[in-house]
Order: sequence, then structure tokens, then C-alpha cells
Amino acid sequence: MAARGVDGSASGEEGRTRSRRIAEAKLSLRELRIELAVLNHRVGSRIEIKDVDFDCLDVITRHGPISPSALARRVGVHLATMTGILDRLEKGGWIVRDRVESDRRAVLIRGVPDKQRDIFRLYDGMNRSLDRILENYSDDEIDLVVDFLRRCTEAGQSATDQLAKGSDP
Repeated sequence: MAARGVDGSASGEEGRTRSRRIAEAKLSLRELRIELAVLNHRVGSRIEIKDVDFDCLDVITRHGPISPSALARRVGVHLATMTGILDRLEKGGWIVRDRVESDRRAVLIRGVPDKQRDIFRLYDGMNRSLDRILENYSDDEIDLVVDFLRRCTEAGQSATDQLAKGSDP
């Protein structure tokens, strides 16, 4: 059994090895973020959508229908900027603005499913690669990966919320 520090953490070489593993995991997540951002940029370029517009479209299709103000808060842009983004997406046929029956001034934004197929086809290569990668993992290992990614997503959302409120992490 390895020696433990006062706080219960590993000490000595075991602690340094663990620290290196954690640093490598964080670095790997940063590298993944970069590669996914480049992939998303290339997909957006193919369908002639700006990066921020593409991010908004992704949020709309995954979490919509959504109000313009909720979407602006979610992606961190000013509501006036959001109006321009939504105008471009609507002009391109990617979204529809629906009036809320109970409040004629309120609008909900939703994606257009037929247009989403164009985007999904551009991700076929990545999806096939992920299928090949994941087929080498057991169900328990995939569950662990999913749990890790979900928890990383929640940590990212929490950090984003803190920054949006003006507080430091």
C-alpha cells in the first residue's frame, strides 16, 4: 500500500504519476476540443454557416424549441447579436420562428429536421470512426466513458455559468 499524504492523496512517485495522468487527460480533452472545433468549422463552411451561427443551430436542434433570449444566454451572446444570427439561420432555411399562442410577442426557435440531414451526412466520417473506436470497449467501459464525458460537460457548464455571472472559478 502506497503512503498517503495528510489529505489522503497519494504521495511520492505514485502521486507524481497520478498528477501526470490527470494532466494528460486534461491535455487530451483540450486536443479533442480543438479537433472538434476544426471539424465543426469545416462542416459549417461546407453549409455556409458562420461558426457562432452553427453553435446556435446545434443548441437549437438539441435543446429546442428555445426562446431567443434563452439561446443568447446559453451561447453567451448579446440579444441584438442573436437577432442577426437567427435572421441568417432563418434565411438559410435552417430554423423556423414560431409564435407562442399564449403570448403573441413571444417566439420559440426550432430547427428544420430536413435540413439537419445535410449536416448529419457531413459527420458520417467522424461517426464511423467513433463506431470503430467504441466497438473495442466493453459495455462497462463505454458506460465509464459516457459518465466521464457527461461529468466533464457538467463541469464546463458550471464554469461557463460562473463566468457569465462575473465570478471567478
